[in-house]
Amino acid sequence: MSSLFQTYSRWPIDIKKAKGTVVEDQNGKTYLDFIQGIAVSNLGHCDDAVTEAVKEQLDSVWHVSNLFDNSLQEKAAAKLAEHSAGDLVFFCNSGAEANEGAIKLARKATGKTKIVTFNQSFHGRTYAGMAATGQDKIKTGFGPMLEGFHYLPYNDPSAFSTLAEEEDIAAVMLETVQGEGGVHPADPEFIAAVQTFCNEKQALLIIDEIQTGIGRTGKAFGYEHFDLKPDIITAAKGLGNGFPVGAVIGKKKLGEAFTPGSHGTTFGGNKLAMAAVNATLQTVFQPEFLQEAADKGRFLQAQLKSELTGPFVKQIRGKGLLIGIECAGPVSGIIGDLQVRGLLVLPAGPNVIRLLPPLTVSKEEITTAVSKLKEAIEAHSAVNQ
Repeated sequence: MSSLFQTYSRWPIDIKKAKGTVVEDQNGKTYLDFIQGIAVSNLGHCDDAVTEAVKEQLDSVWHVSNLFDNSLQEKAAAKLAEHSAGDLVFFCNSGAEANEGAIKLARKATGKTKIVTFNQSFHGRTYAGMAATGQDKIKTGFGPMLEGFHYLPYNDPSAFSTLAEEEDIAAVMLETVQGEGGVHPADPEFIAAVQTFCNEKQALLIIDEIQTGIGRTGKAFGYEHFDLKPDIITAAKGLGNGFPVGAVIGKKKLGEAFTPGSHGTTFGGNKLAMAAVNATLQTVFQPEFLQEAADKGRFLQAQLKSELTGPFVKQIRGKGLLIGIECAGPVSGIIGDLQVRGLLVLPAGPNVIRLLPPLTVSKEEITTAVSKLKEAIEAHSAVNQ
């Protein structure tokens, strides 16, 4: 009998060893890992540079709290500011904490309280994160939510007309690709409507880059695919390549809202995390690395569209190496079959297979994964005809 709260429906696979794209379970079976900790290990498991940086820091100092200067934080913040639309950074421990901080920052900086988010969005499991999330299943059983959130249809430019008379709007909070909501990339017309609405309402624009950031879409951040001017960007997942860390990146003008005592964290920005972040960003933010990730994303989509041609596959969509395969029925059985075949993938809702390979994945590994997907989907289709 487990002593763990049963908050996860776990697969009976216990990973004991991992390197790059390949993981090995407790029975010695190997898998191509197209999950990577849910878009976390963007450089692959146990990247040499990140591993060495953390090992070196382990022998120096782990944690001293944010009451002291931290040169590693300054270095990481400068990298994030250089490669984003932001100027100032607050480091925390996770994506949920980053989104929580972004909501607090937007309300305090504007003096307004209402936040606009979108149906099928996902912004975390804290109370503010749940309230911002446009999925009722995330909120069930937890009582009253934090007030002040409006939910609009995603990818519907006309939806903003319903808030034409609404005042007191502090921010719009947006994912440029809804990952947990089914892998839905934003349409350019919708993005333009978001920016126009923010300008008209003098509302801040928060871009949730927890899953799409740090090279996942082939750019440093997903919003760079569009003509967007974010005021706040949240990052986590790939930021530390597996080490728990998150960040709120904001415009310089917002610095007046986050002054001493306004927000804080005990463990956020600790030296081990910052060692991992600096080593990760040193690789990911290289232009040639981002270009290679974008090229691999296009290659993966092209391979999928070429090979998955049966009627069971309805649509293949995504950005970079965040790909969704929408199917005509439930995909849980296919995901289980793929595990037997040595490929690990995720769902994104009941009918979507989500692929999140490391940005370092090889084209040979992509070809192998697509072959396994084709076999599993064809086997499923044959049984269910």
